[in-house]
Order: sequence, then structure tokens, then C-alpha cells
Amino acid sequence: MNTQKYHMKDYYFWKISLSLAFASFFVFASIYIVQPLLPLYVREFNVSVSEVTLTLSMTIVGLIIGLIILGFFSDRIGRVAIIKYSLIGSVFPFLLIPMLDSFYLFVLLRFIQGFALAGLPAASLAYLNEEIERSSVGIATALYIASNALGGMAGRVLAGYLTDKYAWETVFYIFAGGGLLIVALVFIFLPKSRFFKPSNLSFRKDIEGMIFHLKNPTIIMIIGMGVILQLSFTSIWTYLPFHLESEPFSLSTKAISYTFFAYGFGVVGAPIAGWLAGGMGFNIVRITGILVLSAGILMTFSLSLPMIVIGLCVSCLGFFTAHSLTATFVAEEAAHHKGGASSLYLVAYYVGVTFGSSAVGPLWNIAGWNAIVWIAGMLPVAYLILITLIQKKVRKTELHIKRNET
Repeated sequence: MNTQKYHMKDYYFWKISLSLAFASFFVFASIYIVQPLLPLYVREFNVSVSEVTLTLSMTIVGLIIGLIILGFFSDRIGRVAIIKYSLIGSVFPFLLIPMLDSFYLFVLLRFIQGFALAGLPAASLAYLNEEIERSSVGIATALYIASNALGGMAGRVLAGYLTDKYAWETVFYIFAGGGLLIVALVFIFLPKSRFFKPSNLSFRKDIEGMIFHLKNPTIIMIIGMGVILQLSFTSIWTYLPFHLESEPFSLSTKAISYTFFAYGFGVVGAPIAGWLAGGMGFNIVRITGILVLSAGILMTFSLSLPMIVIGLCVSCLGFFTAHSLTATFVAEEAAHHKGGASSLYLVAYYVGVTFGSSAVGPLWNIAGWNAIVWIAGMLPVAYLILITLIQKKVRKTELHIKRNET
């Protein structure tokens, strides 16, 4: 048996990388497929804007719970089994939802789908680090993360484009067919784990590993930034279809879906941010990303459609820059239980999605698009100022203590 981990020159490296990339593409397309269709569901099921956002937010709630539970099982029964069977479980809701007349059963199945979809992010990065050698794992990871962004973009664009030609139920069946094809590819090509070692720790110990970081004020503040970044970013994209379908734009679902191509700036933004951080300094680039995100969001106040599109592109560039470097900072700041720190940030990240999709619904009902833009645009900057002031106060206190000790 070959005891060497796979290098990028090896055939199996590409089997692993491409299998997980396709799986990741499907997972994130499935999560965000409903976002451009929300106005359609308001009319179809006769529900409010706040209620219809549950089709996204409850998927994310299921995902958060799944990340914790399936992450626990992936450490004990193996990565590949969790990846394969979670993909199978995520396809069935696409087949069942179109048969339903009840909106709340729709939401329930989206919750279940979110739980199933969590198997891939819960196990994939650990699998890559176990099976691929250190010099090549960065490439495999970058391909996987890029597929996250591409899948999220494609799910939104394809859903809007296809719904303009077919019924939304047909679009779900099309996604189910694509999902079954990807499941077959993963079952055929994803190799078995060779270096997986089952954990003997209890579930309680795993949770303690995450809670350990809640005693570190710096990590708490950075994880909070993850919530704020995603809340602001998600709220803009969730309520954008409602804004653009109304006067003075009156855009179709198909036309609105094209705005999601702005995510392409995020695909290139993350690696560029990493490169710039190496030369200009990690914190400078991260703060710049936060400011660019806010500037792009505030540009969408405009009544000019081209200006709104430019603002969306700018906000995507800023968000993925800030998000990628914030996630990296959490991992570097954690002296122990690094896996727990990363999991905690990932949970916080998706909590931000939930808040950004449903929690700001009353704000939309009361004051509309301008209120959403104002809150989403100013919140990251306000939080950045807050944690900067807190960090300065903490440093002054520490310096004062050291002076007294000497």
C-alpha cells in the first residue's frame, strides 16, 4: 500500500480535487437557488416577504446544526461516507418540494436539505488535509473554495434564467438531475481515505474545543466580524430581487438573476487579497476589504441600474477579501483547538446569513430598500470602529499593568 500522500502531479490528487469541487459547486448552488425566486414565492404561496426568506434562512439553520453534528460523525466514521451520503440526502428535497402545496412543508424540507448539505463542508477540508501532501493541499483547497463561490453564483443565475423559461418546479427537477449526476461522479471517483484516524473524543470534548475560544476576547471580536460581514452582504442580495422587480426598474426574474454574475469579482478577490496581504500587511488589506464592501453597498442607493450593478461588483470584491482574511486570522489567532476555532467561525458566518435573510425582514417591511442599504452599508464600518477602540483600550490596560509590575 502506498503510504505517501498525494501530490498535485498524481492522478489521484485530481480525482479528489475535482470530485470535491463538483460536489461543492452543487452544495452551494442548492443553498442559494431560492434567492432570486423569492418574489415569485411571495405570489405563489401568498406569504409575506419576511416569511418567504425562511426558504433560505431555515436552510442555513439546518446547515449550522449539520456542521456540528455531521462534523462530529466525520471524525468518527470517516470523511468519505459523510460526503457521499450527505450528497444523496440533499438531492431528495429537490424531488419532493415541487409536489407540495404547503409553504411550511417547503420550508421544513429546505431545513432538512440544509442539514444534509452540511456533510460536505463538515468533512471535505479535513479530508483534503489528510490525503494530500502539504505542498499541494493549498491548490486543492483553493479549487474547493473557488467552487463554493462559483456554485453560489451559478445556482442563483441558473435558477433565475431557467424560471423565466420553465416553471420553478421544473427547475428544481433539473437541479435534482444535476445533483444525481454529481453524486454518481463522487461515488465513482472519490478515493477512500488512507490516513483517516477515528477520534476517540466525546461529543462534549468537541464542543469544549469550540467553547474554549469564547474565553479569548480577540477571537470573539473577529468571529463577530464574520457575523456582521455576512449579515450585511446577505441582506443586500436577499432583498435585491424585490427592489429590482419594482418601479422604476421593473426587471424580470431572468434579468435580476444576471446581477449575480457580480460574484465573479469575489472568485478573483480572495486569492488577490491573499497575495496583497503578503506584501502590504494582513490587517491593512482586511480593513480595506471591509471599507470597500461598505462603499459598494452604499452605491446601491442609486436609482441608476448601471451604478447599482457597479456597486454590487465592488461589494463582492470587498466582501470576499474581508471574509477570506478574517477566516485566516481566526485560524492564526487560535493557539489551541484550531479546528474548533475554524468551526466556530464557520457557524458564525452562517448565523450571519440567517440574520441577513430573515432577521432584517421587518426593516424591509417598514422602510424598504434604503433602510436595508443604510444598515448593511454602515454596520461593518461601525463594528470595525468599535473593535478598534476596544483593542486600543485593552492594549493600554495591558501596558499600564506591565508598568505597575516593573
